[in-house]
Order: sequence, then structure tokens, then C-alpha cells
Amino acid sequence: MEFFASCPTGFEDALADELNALGLAQVRKLKGRVSFTGQVIDGERVCLWSRLASRILVVIDRFDARDADALYAGTREVAWEEILAEGATIAVTARGTNDNLRNTRFSALRVKDAICDHMLEATGARPNVDTENPDARIALSIRNDRASLHLDLSGDALFRRLPREATHGDAAHHVLRPDYAALALAQGGWSLLCAETPAKDEDAEGTGPLVFVDACCAGGGLVLEATQQLLDRAPGLLREHWGFMGWRLHDEQTWDALLDEADGRAERANERRCRIIATDVDAAAVSATQRVLAAAGLSQYVAAMPPNAQKIVAKLGIRRAPLPARGMVVADTTDIAPTDTSRALKLLDNVTRDELLEHLPCVVLARDTIVCRSLGLAPARTLAIKPNNEDASLMYFDPATRGQTEEADADQATVKVGDGVRIPMLIPESDQFAARLRKVAKQRRRWAAREGVTCYRVYDADLPDYAAAIDLYEGAPDTPGRWLVVAEYAAPKSVDPELAQARMMDILAIAPAVLDVPANHVATRARTRSRGGSQYAQGPRDKKGGKGASAPKRDMLNDPTLPNIQEGGLAFTVNFDDYLDTGIFLDHRVTRGLVREHAKKARWFLNLFAYTGTATCYAADAGVEETVTVDLSNTYLDWAERNMRQNGFTGSNHYFVRDDVLAWIRYQRQTDNRWDLIFCDPPTFSNSSKMGRRTWDVQRDHVDLIVGISRLLTREGEAIFSCNLRTFKPDTEALARAGVVLTDITEQTIPEDFARNKRIHHCYIVKRYRIEDAMRLAGMNDAAISARQAELREHERDHGRNQRAE
Repeated sequence: MEFFASCPTGFEDALADELNALGLAQVRKLKGRVSFTGQVIDGERVCLWSRLASRILVVIDRFDARDADALYAGTREVAWEEILAEGATIAVTARGTNDNLRNTRFSALRVKDAICDHMLEATGARPNVDTENPDARIALSIRNDRASLHLDLSGDALFRRLPREATHGDAAHHVLRPDYAALALAQGGWSLLCAETPAKDEDAEGTGPLVFVDACCAGGGLVLEATQQLLDRAPGLLREHWGFMGWRLHDEQTWDALLDEADGRAERANERRCRIIATDVDAAAVSATQRVLAAAGLSQYVAAMPPNAQKIVAKLGIRRAPLPARGMVVADTTDIAPTDTSRALKLLDNVTRDELLEHLPCVVLARDTIVCRSLGLAPARTLAIKPNNEDASLMYFDPATRGQTEEADADQATVKVGDGVRIPMLIPESDQFAARLRKVAKQRRRWAAREGVTCYRVYDADLPDYAAAIDLYEGAPDTPGRWLVVAEYAAPKSVDPELAQARMMDILAIAPAVLDVPANHVATRARTRSRGGSQYAQGPRDKKGGKGASAPKRDMLNDPTLPNIQEGGLAFTVNFDDYLDTGIFLDHRVTRGLVREHAKKARWFLNLFAYTGTATCYAADAGVEETVTVDLSNTYLDWAERNMRQNGFTGSNHYFVRDDVLAWIRYQRQTDNRWDLIFCDPPTFSNSSKMGRRTWDVQRDHVDLIVGISRLLTREGEAIFSCNLRTFKPDTEALARAGVVLTDITEQTIPEDFARNKRIHHCYIVKRYRIEDAMRLAGMNDAAISARQAELREHERDHGRNQRAE
């Protein structure tokens, strides 16, 4: 019999090698498929064992089919009663056209009719059609005037073998499809290494331990496939439904014998020893990999751990091994952000260069050649593939060619970062960035020391080609250390993405060296401008009030692992890992100082859209009697309470309110509660589900918000209103008609380290139109105005006491 194993483009060579290894005859590579010949058992064996094929089809017949009548006649002549099992349901699929057969659905219908008519004539019964789950799926292929009929022995596609946890529910991380994972492993000869591995390491005379490192494990696709190959588990062993079950030639006893053979192989391989490591720059990705491995029953074979090169090498035991290690290093960088890719490749570089590449091959799945630049190596071979229909490459780095690249490495461009230290660069022009950063950092250090500032912006796209913002954070005495946050601005479409990524990788290599920050204390962000012109629109994590990926749950009230920084004599907790922003907006440093000054003459302070409550801490430090902190997020309210608590501001006079700010304002306007000072820093845009069906847009909705705030002020009270929409323009006429006076104080609130970007935020003083002005317009003299003011103040105090008591 003649069979075809279909596959994605690029798989043909590896699939042919796999079929030859299974002992099949007349294996022949074609485009997108590999043909072979054999008996029924051979086709079913390939279904059970192939890791690379998408489907296995057996040829039923070929005939001329220039038009619909010829197609019907050729199909009807086939002895279908000798092909289809008794009572089997059928479905027909079609591909290909010719001049007369231009509609594949029509062609499939003609084949279905011919099969049913033949079966009715031969057996007296027409087979039932089941397009969803047929017992037998017939595939029609038309090319020119020839038609081919095949029976699909697979049923569902063979690559559909991932655990449910990898494809359903909250599987937030990309899991590489099993056939692509198998192809990557085939490039390094992983299955052969596994087959040569004895049950115990000490029994392996003349060889070292078998090791496997997945340096960018994402959702665990590569490490899952590698472990199953190590254990020699047939990829189709657990599948319950097959397409060949509707094939009359299928023999259940023969199939059972194949399954028994597969069980035996898995049992014998169960004692194989291998040191397998799965790691990733994203802790959530490591957790996702652990869940997938647990669902597949393979957790005990894999050590999933954070990206620490020293710990990984120690876990592998390479230093203690008496013989060179065998195995491979792999990385799938196709589905993570460019900044995370650079960190992953840095880890990969550390592991492969310093410890493993002396002995182990490395296979990297990537969308560009930036990995070659990062490793400073040329791939021994490259295979073009299209996972998820997107161009990518499988690059194989051979340890045997390492010496050939040493001369090239010596000529690689380097840059001086201080004290005579030079580091390699991907882009020669990056020396200009290094020089600029050294100069600006020196100026900023002097300014920060003079002003008593410990956290500040060092660099803000000073060179247009190196479009990133770099913020330096100095830890408080109780959590000493230095951290960098490097935020990449999205490059214009006119810039080559690979060039932009190479520049970013140089930034990530140069910045910590120049600023004396440990590499593991560098956090990266990818930020894009929004259409409305806000400072930042999106990133890898959730921004306050914004839309993004859900951040991992963390106890923001009590987590002892989070560092603290100091500002203005106060301590604030920061988080560099879980959110787009760190917990404190550095561009609001002066604004927070302004809150403190205004709070010195206030009794009651209100913080709206409070985020982590930093402004509340400043107001409490000024001595206000009462603070109210309002935000829609429980996480941020816990964070705010933590900030208040660690600065000594506790007690029943400090309130933390979880509510939709706009709805809360509407309710408070109906009460007698009023505040002397209000700080409001709303998000630019929000469509949070917690707000119901409403969306929030600061340009569209600011009038209602500011008017509402003004109505919550005491007669002499004032509000500080800020927003970060770069193009924000307050509607002063509408506000004036509502009795609100707005004074622009933006310029005086921009810190020196943000002076390059004067539109980083806008800031205003909000006051109500004074009642004494209205009284004068009504003809009252000064004595009458004073008496009336005293009466109003006494009334306000009485009502305030009563309302707070309630």
C-alpha cells in the first residue's frame, strides 16, 4: 500500500529520517509530505509513533477527473465495501481545483454521493454522514485532470496531543506545538541521545551524563516533548479515537499488539536518567510549565527553576561530572517580548558560553537573527519554518564550530563603560549611547546629591535611535540596593525591527555597567504611544486603571520580599516585576511636595484615583487630621495602606475606600462631607469591567470630574488635579460656567530630570468661585460679608461633625 505523511513546510527532511528510523520502505520526500509504502500495520505504526507528521493517509485510488461526471464515475467504481468498516460513518474533504471543478465543496459532495450510491448498490444501505466525528474521513485531492482519493488514518491531527491545561482555561503562555517542538529536538539529535542513554549514569562507560536545558521554556512545549522522548512514550499512546477505526482492513488484535509493544518500550525507558532543566525570564512562564508538566504526569523528571546560570549549572552537576556532558540546550524566543528576549538570550549566553557550549549543541527557534549576534556565533545550519503561519528560523549551533568563531569574536565591536572595562556590542554606533549615558549619569548624580533625590530618571531618549527611558532607584536602608527600569519606546514602522531590538539589547548591556547596577536588578518594559497621545498606552503588565495582562497575585500589604525606596523623608514600597509601573511615579516628585505644602493648612485630605497612596503619605506627614484614600483596586489600596503603615500613619482617622471614584463622588455630593485638600490623578483611559459598561476618557470626561471634585471642597479648600495625557486641554469655559477656577501650574511641577519632556504630565490648582465675590456683586459690604462667612463656617463645622459621627 502507498501512504502519505503530511507535514508543515520545512519538516520534510526530518520526517523522512523519522520514517526511515521506523523501518518503512520507499520513503520519498515531496513538498509538504513524505510518501512511503507498507502494510496496514505500518500505516498504523506511523500513526502511533510519528512526532513530526500532521496526518497519515493511505492511497485508495487515482483516476482521471476532468469534470464532475468523471469524478463521480471514478469514485463509484472503487470497491468501498472493501474499504469502509460495516456501519462506519463518513465525511469527505477536498482540496485542489481544475478548469471544470472549481468549488471544493461541490467536489466533496460529488464524491460523497458516489460513495453512498455504491454502498447502497453493494450492501443495500447508505453510510451515514458525520462531518464532526466520522469513523472514516475520505480526502479528495485534485491536480490538473487527475483525482486522488485517500483515507485519513489519523482522525484528528497528530499534533493535537498537548494536555488540556496547555490549551484551555487560563493558559496565558504560548505552548509550542508538539510537532514544532519535535522538529527543534530533531535538529540536535535528541531522540538518538535518549536511545543511547542507559538506565543509570554510572553504567554509561565512556560517556557523560545526559543533560537538557530549556532556557526559554515559555509554556513548556519543548521540555514536555523532550521528556516524552526521553521516556520513549509513543505520542499517540493515549489517543482513544483514530481514523483507521473506520477502515475495514484494521485489525484490533494487531493494533493491541502495537500498543503492548509501545507500553513495553515506555516501561524499559522509565529508568533512563537525564538532568532536565526548564527556566525562563518570566516566573509566570516557569509556573505555567510546571502546570503543563504536572498535567502530563512528568513533573518528577524536570527541575523548573528561575533563570540563574550558576544554580542551573550546579543542578546539572556538570562541574562534578568526570566526563563531558551529552545533551542539548534549546530556547523558543518566538512568543516573548523583545526586551524579555534579550534577557533570555543573556541567560542563554551565560549558560552556553561559560559551561555547556564546550560540549553541547544549542537549538534556538527565533523570528530573526538577533540571537546570532547575541551569542557571537554563526549557526551551523538554519531551517526556515512558519509556526502559527509566521516566518521563523530553527538555528543549530554546533559546539564543533566554536573555535571557528573566536577570531570573529575578537573583532566584535566593544564599548568602554568605565574603569577601563569594555563590553561587546551588537551595533557599533552604541558607543555613542554609552558616551551619552556616562555624561548624563554624571550630571544627574551631582544634581541628585545636591537635591537629596534618590530615585530619578537618568536618560530619556536623548539619542533618537536609542529610544528608551532609564530610571534609577536607590533602595532604602532597610532594603539596600540599586535597580534600573528600562522602558523601550516603540520604534516607528520605518525602523527595521531587528535593528531596533539590537539597539535595545545594547542598552540593556551598557546601562547596568555604566550605572553600577547588578544585571538581575534591571527591569524592562515595552511601551507604545496611544492614539490619544497619552504618555504610555500599553505594556507587559497592568497599569493603574488600564487594560493589560493580569498581574500575578501578591500580598501587597505584607510581602517582605519587596524593596523600599526613600523620597522626601518617607519610605515607599516598589515592585519591579508585576506591573507596568513600579508603585511611584517619579515625574510627580515635585507634585507630591506641593501636596505636603498645601496640606500644612488643611485638616481633611482626600486622594482620588489614589494608586499606591504616595500623595496620602505626604499629606499625613504634613499633619492633616484625617485622610481618605479612594481607588477601585484592592491591590493598590493594600499597597497604599502598607505605605502609610511603614511611615507610622495608622489609626481610625485614615480611611481606605474601594470604589469607582466617579460613583463615589456622586454619592458624597449628597452628603455634608467636605475636604480642605483633594489630590486627583486619574488615568488617561479606562474600560475596567469594575466600572460597568462605562468607559473613562480624561479629555472627554474631565469637566464632570473636576466639577464634582470642586463640590467636595470646603469653602476655602482647593484641589490639585493632574493627568498624563500629553495633548490634554482643559475646557476652562465649561468649568467657569460651573463656578470652578483652574490655575495651570504644570511648569513648576516638572522635575529637572524630566525637563526633556515638558508634557510628561499636566497639573492644575482647582478652586471654587469664592462666595465673597458673589456677595460683593450682590451689594453686601465687608462687615456683612464677614458675618455671613462666620455663620457659614459654624454651620459647616456642625454638619461635618454630625456626618462623620454617622
